[in-house]
Amino acid sequence: MIVFHYALLSAPLFAMVLLGYVLANWSEWKQQWTAWLSKLVMSVILPGLLFHTMSDLRSLPPVNARLLIAFFGGCALVFVLGRLLAAKWFELDGVSQSVFAMGGIFSNNVLLGLPMAKAALGIESVPSVALVVVFNALTLWTLVSVSIEWARHGSFTPHGLMKMMVSIVTTPLVAGILLGTAFSFSGLTMPASLEHVLTAISALAGPGALLILGMGLAHYSVRAAWRQSVAITSLKLVALPLVVWGLAIALRLPSMESKSVVLLASMSIGANVYVMSMQFDTLQGPIASSMVLSTLFAAATTPLFLAATAAYY
Repeated sequence: MIVFHYALLSAPLFAMVLLGYVLANWSEWKQQWTAWLSKLVMSVILPGLLFHTMSDLRSLPPVNARLLIAFFGGCALVFVLGRLLAAKWFELDGVSQSVFAMGGIFSNNVLLGLPMAKAALGIESVPSVALVVVFNALTLWTLVSVSIEWARHGSFTPHGLMKMMVSIVTTPLVAGILLGTAFSFSGLTMPASLEHVLTAISALAGPGALLILGMGLAHYSVRAAWRQSVAITSLKLVALPLVVWGLAIALRLPSMESKSVVLLASMSIGANVYVMSMQFDTLQGPIASSMVLSTLFAAATTPLFLAATAAYY
């Protein structure tokens, strides 16, 4: 019964993804409209939501920072597992192993995880999600970069890490989180007019993010190297949430933080992995295919994990 409840709860969210996919495949739809909408959502609407939520951080329950250990510790363990599977089953080289393994751990936390957390767990989950989002890109990009540079040259440059950190901190999403948090502890009061604007923007964030996710998926094929795609999708939708949940239990995380990190771990593969595959010129087909497959199957597996964690806690 509880699984059915969460399936009903998440169905409209995945329906929005499907709507975006259908729109992008409509003959009258222009690709530049997708680009404009994506820029609006990623640069204005989602940062606005995160700023608005974090600006009132003092009124929300405190977040246990150990959730970072559960989430990223799980990512590290599954990354190692992914590299081993890529080497043993598919005989990939070190660079391809790294991108393969990254597909198994890089969640679509912004476009899918954030709307899903708000809908399923409530506004109290947003600080936990925001904390993961702040560190997600930096931590996982660093992990794959170190892995690939080590595979290529046996070393990694601190200059490259610093450049990456600056780039990530100045992105609109992370900037929205940091500025909102700073505002919350500044003691200032949000002007009523700005509060109304941010409330309206926040209402658009979930539907907008899900629409552009579906539109983005329309550009990828599910035919390329399906065996590798199935393996990556299985790592992402099954192995990662189970490992993260196990660490959350071992760390005795509170209920909200535990549910939040397991939910984020159960999300489909993020588009950043495809960017990585393009940058390092490997596995573009399997990664694109696994993005589509993982989004499709997450519509079934995510409600299962939501129900399981709700029953446990």
